[in-house]
Amino acid sequence: MQNKILIANRGEIALRIIRACKELGIGCVAVYAKGDENSLHVKFADEAVCIGPAPAAESYLNMNNLISAAVASGCNAIHPGYGFLAENDKFATIVERCNLKFIGPGSEVMARLGNKSEARKLAKDLGIPVVEGSDGPVEDAESAATIAARIGYPVLIKAVSGGGGKGISIIKSEEELFRLFELTRHEAEVNFGNSQVYIEKYIENPRHIEVQVIADAYGNTVHLGERDCSVQRRNQKIIEESPSPFVGDDLRAKLGDSAVKLARAVGYQSAGTVEFLVDGEGNYYFIETNARIQVEHPVTEAVTGIDLVKEQIRIAYRSELSFRQKEIKMSGHALECRLNAEDPNLNFRPSPGLIRNVVLPGGPGVRLDTHIYNNYEVPPHYDSLLAKVITFAPTRKETIRKMRVALEQMIIDGVKTNIELLYLIMHNTNFVRGVYDTGFLREFLETIKGDY
Repeated sequence: MQNKILIANRGEIALRIIRACKELGIGCVAVYAKGDENSLHVKFADEAVCIGPAPAAESYLNMNNLISAAVASGCNAIHPGYGFLAENDKFATIVERCNLKFIGPGSEVMARLGNKSEARKLAKDLGIPVVEGSDGPVEDAESAATIAARIGYPVLIKAVSGGGGKGISIIKSEEELFRLFELTRHEAEVNFGNSQVYIEKYIENPRHIEVQVIADAYGNTVHLGERDCSVQRRNQKIIEESPSPFVGDDLRAKLGDSAVKLARAVGYQSAGTVEFLVDGEGNYYFIETNARIQVEHPVTEAVTGIDLVKEQIRIAYRSELSFRQKEIKMSGHALECRLNAEDPNLNFRPSPGLIRNVVLPGGPGVRLDTHIYNNYEVPPHYDSLLAKVITFAPTRKETIRKMRVALEQMIIDGVKTNIELLYLIMHNTNFVRGVYDTGFLREFLETIKGDY
């Protein structure tokens, strides 16, 4: 049977996967919801199948329709991208039972890592530092209050199946805990179909550092260095860079070794990311594993020269990794800015609508991953990501300058965006010096209030 992949996603990540498939000579099938039929991923795939109405629950999250589309179009594999069903172990199980390849880790591994509480326990058993917290899910506010009193406020209430900044509440007092415990459980149920939560000590304003790992079916597991994802709004990343300006060689080695140890312990296969918090003293703590390709994977590709999506596909078709740890050389510096359809002046309210005109930046060391074009209608049903601008240069200073120029030349007319905000950050003294943490954006927004 000839290899053929169904891409169970939309937008820029669907286009990214289509390009990888075509470079590998593998056929690809796009899926789309009604209203998305004019999207670029539909136009560029070899085939396209409509999977339902616009709401994600009836289309991109509809497992039966996705499986039916894969079987009917003769696919033997499904690539989930990121978001939607990318980390849903139930979907991965169904894919496997239908004798299709799931381009990601196996369903059992995904289930184990997807449960944040169990993943914490695994890391602790392996001797990897973890943030102090509950030993497992917490069933009621009274139990949560007991744990919080023991480890000290502030604490986090976190969904065991969480991701993307959802299902998380920062708690600074017992009163807040009792007020927000059930609300957080409800948010977890709505977003992930699982209301279980656990308690974790909140480390104020750490660095958010993640390590890219990739592993094949033959015992080869490597890491590709770290990405700094500390510029966040409500736990959602907007700027990422590699390498981190804070991480030195010794800490990089420790983070990489911990990430590889965790991946090997569960028999991980495919690309994945192990996430850590790093405090001002250089102490690091495991927080979770993302068992999928990340939005920010291009910065790792830029500094290593490795195509992560093509490696994912090769691994799924039982090929060995094309490199070993000693062959990985990181060079230069890369930055990624996420351009969203949102209005920073109205508390970042989503801004769907018609894009009347687009002007894209270019030049050496500038990469643009996007699905938008002139007269593209930004739908209100999905994530607001419009484009990712990635710049690469020999030094961090040059990379920042290149990003400034790229953002200056990026025009998206018709919807509100965060381009100006990103441009201002690129000129902020602390960001340019590399002196920032997860509290940076909150403080930065306070300094420009009234001027922006």
